[in-house]
Amino acid sequence: MGKKTQHCLVLLLCLSGVVHCSAAFVFWTAVVEISYVNNNNNETEDKYCECGVFGRNSPLKKASGIVILPTGDPKGCGPDPVYNRNSSSPPWIALVKRGNCTFSEKINAAKSLGAAGVVVYNADGSGNSTSHMSHSDATDIVAIMIGNTQGMEVVRLVKNGTEVQMLIDVGSPHGPWMDAYWLYFLSIAFFIVAAAAITYFMFISANRLYSMSVHRRSEKKLKSEAKRAIKQLQVRTLKRGDEETTSDFHMCAVCIESYKAGEVVTVLTCDHIFHKACIEPWLLERRTCPMCKCDILKALGVEEETKENISVESPPDATVVTVAGGEALYEVPLTDPASSDPERQQHLYDNRAFEADAEAARG
Repeated sequence: MGKKTQHCLVLLLCLSGVVHCSAAFVFWTAVVEISYVNNNNNETEDKYCECGVFGRNSPLKKASGIVILPTGDPKGCGPDPVYNRNSSSPPWIALVKRGNCTFSEKINAAKSLGAAGVVVYNADGSGNSTSHMSHSDATDIVAIMIGNTQGMEVVRLVKNGTEVQMLIDVGSPHGPWMDAYWLYFLSIAFFIVAAAAITYFMFISANRLYSMSVHRRSEKKLKSEAKRAIKQLQVRTLKRGDEETTSDFHMCAVCIESYKAGEVVTVLTCDHIFHKACIEPWLLERRTCPMCKCDILKALGVEEETKENISVESPPDATVVTVAGGEALYEVPLTDPASSDPERQQHLYDNRAFEADAEAARG
């Protein structure tokens, strides 16, 4: 696995961790609508408010039914059935007070008797405040919390014998980043990151464009110098009887074809010959001999050759021993009077042995 892939996986894990942690701070409001007949004027009254909060483990969906209070303890705790209802009754919603036992116990007590949902109203003295209750042991049932004031209003109606219909609906999500300050912060951070990314890419693009421009100018200059150098090269037309046309060993290294009489060839500074039509495009692009890599610009003095970092240990003089008509085979250093190093002196060779070999070959 490449480093880039590993970095992507780490980033995804970090993001998933952030999302998972931030999900704990998200809560959904609940829309609570109650409907009942007013005993004083026999008119139906409807009240609507987004005043509830869904529990952390509650499914986010609708629930409706008749509001039912616990028969004994208003807090709905205890192992015994606390409601005079069962699953075959018309849909009903349990309204219980906070306290005495856990939220899970309250919710499970109503759930076991077939409640469609559970509404927990806050403790006395808390006004209309609510909390994001946790009930991990009681799932798969709609459970919300409302304020004490709203809860006590419904309790009084039910205790007076009024049948109250309640509808619970999903409201809107809320979280720290949904506040105005968080939106401002995220917007500013986004624009800063976007500006930094755009600046970076503009810098990289400008740098690449500049490099390409410099490269193009350099190539243009070199091509211009190559044209000047090509004009200085020797051009000749092959004739019948020339060595190049009679020998199968002579062929153009660019097109790999033998030379024929009447063809125009170019002779490079290294004495290698090529078809004029083959070598000129090659020299314009590469400026070196295809065979020995001899630089025609340096050889013709069109481009000054710079010598840098020459090793002090390199021998100043050398004799090149060649075979007649061939390339240089090896170099043999002769003398190095400036050096007093005995270890270097022992590597100097006597050229007479090579001269004897050459004489024997000629004889």
